[in-house]
Amino acid sequence: MPAPLFAIETSDELPTHADVVVIGGGIIGTFTAYYLAKRGLKVALLEKGRIGAEQSSRNWGWCRQQNRDARELPMATKSLDLWEQFTAETGEQTGFQRCGLLYLSNSESELAGWAKWGEFARTVDVKTHMLTAEEAATRARVTGKPWKGGVFSPTDGTADPSRAAPAVARAVMKLGSTVHQDCAARGVETEAGRLSAVVTEKGTIRTRLAVFSGGAWASAFCHQHGIRFPQASIRQTALAVSKGIEGMPPALHTAGVSMTRRINGGYTVAISGRGRVDPTPQLFRFSPQFLPMFQRRWRNLAPGGLEGIRGGHEAWRRWKLDRPTPMERVRILDPKPDASAVSLTYQRAVEMIPGLKEASVVGAWAGYVDSTPDGVPGIGEMASLPGLVLAAGFSGHGFGIGPGAGHLIADIVSGAEPLVDPRPYHPSRFSSSSWGKVADF
Repeated sequence: MPAPLFAIETSDELPTHADVVVIGGGIIGTFTAYYLAKRGLKVALLEKGRIGAEQSSRNWGWCRQQNRDARELPMATKSLDLWEQFTAETGEQTGFQRCGLLYLSNSESELAGWAKWGEFARTVDVKTHMLTAEEAATRARVTGKPWKGGVFSPTDGTADPSRAAPAVARAVMKLGSTVHQDCAARGVETEAGRLSAVVTEKGTIRTRLAVFSGGAWASAFCHQHGIRFPQASIRQTALAVSKGIEGMPPALHTAGVSMTRRINGGYTVAISGRGRVDPTPQLFRFSPQFLPMFQRRWRNLAPGGLEGIRGGHEAWRRWKLDRPTPMERVRILDPKPDASAVSLTYQRAVEMIPGLKEASVVGAWAGYVDSTPDGVPGIGEMASLPGLVLAAGFSGHGFGIGPGAGHLIADIVSGAEPLVDPRPYHPSRFSSSSWGKVADF
């Protein structure tokens, strides 16, 4: 089954002009459009398939500060407040709640790493509590197992991936801007070296500003315009189990398996970081830059198959603006789940929580996590194409930091004071041979 997703009604009629065109209707694109529309700008939000149908509905739903890389932490902290403010401002329900996130471990080195991060967190006023073995066992009573320790982040939480992006898109429309599903953006036109229009399968929108937030499609789209953006997509699998487990924490992470309560009372279950690397022309093109990341995470990554080729999101060829593109042939990236990952995930979950034997697996899905070489997103205006702002490569972190990222992108586009320092995110860092360390978490 595909990941659950709420459907919304949008407009079939394209505007001829817009102040800003946002390409990509995932959590980043919808929040970007929302914060731009709040400032009175006329925004056209384009989505080739359904709003939120790719990775924005296929993730765990975690909205965390805990264990964030220092470069992403300021955005993560701002995002938690913005998740709450969004519901208060709009009345739209994203399912966000500060339920706290629980991490458990029997590894001394892992616990030491969390403790070290906690020392850093205190310097930036982030609340996190290391747990003794007794405290960990109490919080994880449902496992019936001893734990050496853990960490609890009380101000972190979760939102509902099936609802969030559609809810934000509805809010965009309430502000008078437009949202268009089943409308792929084929590329952009320029005048005097600057972006002047976005060409879609349904017509052309005149604009001086566009944001590309197309997730796993970003590098291929950039390639059409001579922009080099290194990106690799990792295929990750999750499964859903039915409700009925008493005493489960809302969000639980261990090295073996992680679980998140869904709005229907069931759980999303997955193995953190585990994925398949499907070979594609784009992957081979950028593989030298990804060696440090693959070397660090090789224990969780395995060679994939032909799913990446079938998806077409990492094709390395140019297309014409007056003909159908790969994005129209594949409206929604819906790769096959990794059968071995489904089996292993459920096995580990039952070993950790024996009560899961009474629950049933009600579905499984896969999605493509768009990653950068350092695991930190690329956000910024392209020097070679003024007027085009890239927002991609969120490396599995985009859902939780979606509100902060959208706000920051809107700041960049509108020329406002940025919510956080944008410099660590600018894609220009990938043009040098050394762009910084690979994110730890």
